[in-house]
Amino acid sequence: MKAMRVLVAMSGGVDSSVAAALLKEEGYEVIGVTLDFGVRVDSGCCGVESAKRVAGKLGVPHYTLNLKDLFHREIVLPFCREYSLGRTPNPCIRCNRTVKFEVLLRKAGEFGADLIATGHYARVEFDRALGRYTLKKGVDRAKDQSYMLYLLTQEQLGRATFPLGDLTKEEVRAIARRMGLHTAGRPESQEICFVPDGRYPELVGRYFPEALRPGPILDTEGEVLGRHKGIAYYTVGQRRGLGLALGRPLYVVRIDPERNAIVVGGKDEVLAEGLLASDVNLVSVPEISEPMKVKAKVRYRHPEADATVFPLEDGKLLVKFSEPQEAVTPGQSVVFYLGDVVVGGGTIEEAWREGEEVASRAQGGP
Repeated sequence: MKAMRVLVAMSGGVDSSVAAALLKEEGYEVIGVTLDFGVRVDSGCCGVESAKRVAGKLGVPHYTLNLKDLFHREIVLPFCREYSLGRTPNPCIRCNRTVKFEVLLRKAGEFGADLIATGHYARVEFDRALGRYTLKKGVDRAKDQSYMLYLLTQEQLGRATFPLGDLTKEEVRAIARRMGLHTAGRPESQEICFVPDGRYPELVGRYFPEALRPGPILDTEGEVLGRHKGIAYYTVGQRRGLGLALGRPLYVVRIDPERNAIVVGGKDEVLAEGLLASDVNLVSVPEISEPMKVKAKVRYRHPEADATVFPLEDGKLLVKFSEPQEAVTPGQSVVFYLGDVVVGGGTIEEAWREGEEVASRAQGGP
């Protein structure tokens, strides 16, 4: 019987190296491909030479795809645009759906591959009762990347396999050492791959100079407290770098691009009772037609919070937390869970606080 062919995304790091190695061990016909985004090799995202070396060690063919223009158009520019509008995007989530998995699926067709694989710490299963592919958390809770994958479509999930989903990071490194892979001790990237030094404002200002225009810092009552350097330097919940000495800690409560203003307040003013989510993608359920109790995560490293999701007539979702949450940030993603299963998620459009009327728009809302 002919072995199934799988196209493996190989970044040159330990995770994708071990994913390819495990699939080869299991008898798959492995083809390695590196997506070259034109970013610095030491960012941990696109080590072409490292990936080639691993492929050579495993004895599998390897190809490099030049995606510099696509990546710049679909990821870098939208990232900068969002920052210029006072939002804080997560480009890795967008990249997974619109670049990585989209390209991998297309190339899988060209190579005659049955599956695509990555080194993500997540699991995908088919739920026969629902007739849908479900996305689940990786076994290693510290490394779980299901949050980053919530935008994947049913087609993408149906062709994807995640060999590391049942492993811990320590086990992955041990496997790499056992197989003699040079990536076994490679450090992980902690920054966005195209901004490895973390200097977002300079990048944003290159394309949207108005985001570096100084403006007022206001309190929640509208009183001017000082001046800011440009809205690209700030995000909701930020405390450091405000340049204010008022004898009490202040945090960015919201960013107002129309007035080119930063609004600050005390710790309690950063708390939000809920949020409005748009660009919703449902993974493990076909629809949300009535209020649903879930665990909600508003940032990748943020702990999950008990919440109720209410459907709105325009396709958006209203999320009401059981306890107020800190730094609910427009532009970031909110992802919903039922146990290990990803229900779906969306982009945070706005945070809402007690006394606001957003909740009245929900079908069966509070």
